[in-house]
Amino acid sequence: MPPATLDRFILESEHAHPGATGELSQLLMRFGVAGKRIAHELAMAGLKRELGSAASTNIQGEEQKKLDVLANEILLETFDYGGLVSLAASEEMEQAFVYTHNAEEGRYAILFDPMDGSSNIDVNGTLGAIFSIRRRGERGEADLLASGREQIAAGYILFGPATLFVYTCGEAVHAFALDPSIGEFLLTDRTVRMPARGRGYAANEGRSLGWPPGARAFTEYLKEFDPESGRPYSTRYSGSLVADFHRILLEGGIYYYPPDATGGSKPKGKLRVLYECHPLALLAERAGGRASTGHQNVLDVVPEALHARTPLAIGSSTEVSLYERFLKGDG
Repeated sequence: MPPATLDRFILESEHAHPGATGELSQLLMRFGVAGKRIAHELAMAGLKRELGSAASTNIQGEEQKKLDVLANEILLETFDYGGLVSLAASEEMEQAFVYTHNAEEGRYAILFDPMDGSSNIDVNGTLGAIFSIRRRGERGEADLLASGREQIAAGYILFGPATLFVYTCGEAVHAFALDPSIGEFLLTDRTVRMPARGRGYAANEGRSLGWPPGARAFTEYLKEFDPESGRPYSTRYSGSLVADFHRILLEGGIYYYPPDATGGSKPKGKLRVLYECHPLALLAERAGGRASTGHQNVLDVVPEALHARTPLAIGSSTEVSLYERFLKGDG
């Protein structure tokens, strides 16, 4: 029997819940459609001269790539019908986008990082898109400033040698790969489980001089030679959070981006709570892993603004717990 398509898998999963309205299923399938569109644009970007900068910056003052802007537009367009979504928030937009014609009936809000790993675009490196789905509240944008436990679904699309779609909306994480010959995502793993420990770590060590002492000590510990404990670990940092997280999801290990402890430009780290940390934290926990700020569960973080940042350590439970111990000075 051939593997199930994404749409079939989602619809069959819906039948297991008699009270389901089908709306969440439609949202997840639309993210799949958006992923196919973005994958096509990435494949053709060089030929269509869509590489390079967009001569603009996002709300964080970071240079936008043309494909950052295009991916953001694709995702916004994808939910601009059907009356399901009333609000969308993106790493690339200063304020939440209101679907005015859906404002009353749309029961959902979506949040996304449309193009994670933008520095990889012009060199044909691995990229991704991260998404989160929440129920719409009555206060509009203010309702998005809630803990990650308010998410009802989260996932990502990985644009690598294969285009992958990974999501959770229950107790399990599911993975699909795009078959370009038929234009469908096909099920590759019904239940993804993250190993309890791994052999690799992903961190931007070029910024390590600004890290807290505990984060530096943890890194040195991972590099020490001690076969009995499985060290040294291998470095696996690609410049794309989605790509690094996907490897850890399958193989175990840890990704971490500590805060800048020297009073530099990233005192709370680089990563955004709503668009990157909350969605991936939900996936990690549902797969048996953990996500921590170093002092707090990431899903318990309540951001003070749409573009709030937080330190992040995410991956296997063994490594994340050890990271926390080092930050507390107990390593």
